[in-house]
Amino acid sequence: MSEENPTPEKPMLRVVRGTPDDAELAALTTVLAAAGASNPAGEAKQRRSRWADRAALLRKPLHPGPGAWRASGMPR
Repeated sequence: MSEENPTPEKPMLRVVRGTPDDAELAALTTVLAAAGASNPAGEAKQRRSRWADRAALLRKPLHPGPGAWRASGMPR
C-alpha cells in the first residue's frame, strides 16, 4: 500500500505576476527542463584535447612581405 505524504510538496514553479495560459506555462517548463538537462548535476564541460582539435589542421593565411618566408614556418 502507498502511504500519503502528510506534508504537501513545494511547487517547482510559481507564477508571481500575470496570468499565463497553459501553452505559456508548457513553453516555460520545457525551456527550464532543457536548461537543467544540458549540464546535469553541475558537471564541468569536458575540454577537447589539442590532439583531437581539428582546427589545428587549418593553416593560417600567409602574408607576403619582408620576412614572410620565415614566418611561414614558425608557429604564431
